[in-house]
Amino acid sequence: MSLRERAPSRKRHNTPPPPRERARGLPTCKGVYIWGIHAIAQAWLNPARRCFNLFLTQNAYKSLESTLALAEKRHLKRPSPLLVEQDELARLTPKGSVHQGAVLDASPLPVLSLDDLLAKEPFPELLILLDQVTDPHNVGAVLRSAASFGANGVIMPQHGAPSLTGTLIKSASGAAEHVPLVHVVNLARTIRALQQEGFFCIGLAEEGQRRLDQENLTKAPLALVLGGEGDGLRALTRKHCDCLASLPTCPPIGSLNVSNAAAIALYEVARQKLSTT
Repeated sequence: MSLRERAPSRKRHNTPPPPRERARGLPTCKGVYIWGIHAIAQAWLNPARRCFNLFLTQNAYKSLESTLALAEKRHLKRPSPLLVEQDELARLTPKGSVHQGAVLDASPLPVLSLDDLLAKEPFPELLILLDQVTDPHNVGAVLRSAASFGANGVIMPQHGAPSLTGTLIKSASGAAEHVPLVHVVNLARTIRALQQEGFFCIGLAEEGQRRLDQENLTKAPLALVLGGEGDGLRALTRKHCDCLASLPTCPPIGSLNVSNAAAIALYEVARQKLSTT
């Protein structure tokens, strides 16, 4: 018998790591908890994150099986998932969280400054600035729209702003792994710094003299500045914008939730750019 006949094939098939059986008690959190199928899938494939433990129900393991296999194919160092019961995951997440049977313990993303963002290659040509937006669900939804329409970053003041917690990451549905969230000390100074880098900064406000779709949004680099619900943009923020523009809403509703406004504004930017190509 030849050596080829005797030796079994050792070809690697990039199969996902088999889940470990549920242990008694859960390991202590080493990083931050991320929950939700889409958020975990993107974090699991992000080489910038170190993953410590992945807690899954059997159904969630089936939903993430292709992601686990892809991580193996990319040779990412990841632990074998740990099978747990549904009620155990409720102890790891805030009350009312929709964890979908999956919780990941992973390292936080690297903290980026404005200088770090502007030093990226290629140079960022479309940014979102948020003023007085404090709800992590809204920030997460803005990140999701930013990723969908090609924005290169979201900037907001660090005072009162949510950080990249599990709630925000879940709301972003994976976009937090692709669009940097940068916290700055002073938004007005940040607008001036961006203008010195060539950015045209448009503030969205009901009293804008022109509609956003009447502005030339194809010129780059461009920054869209949006305010939170209620007061919207602060007076100093408005003062430093190059112009104010409104969205073409119909009465009696004159304003939109900030995440909806961001999605509409980003779509208009994408529409104008596509119409010129």
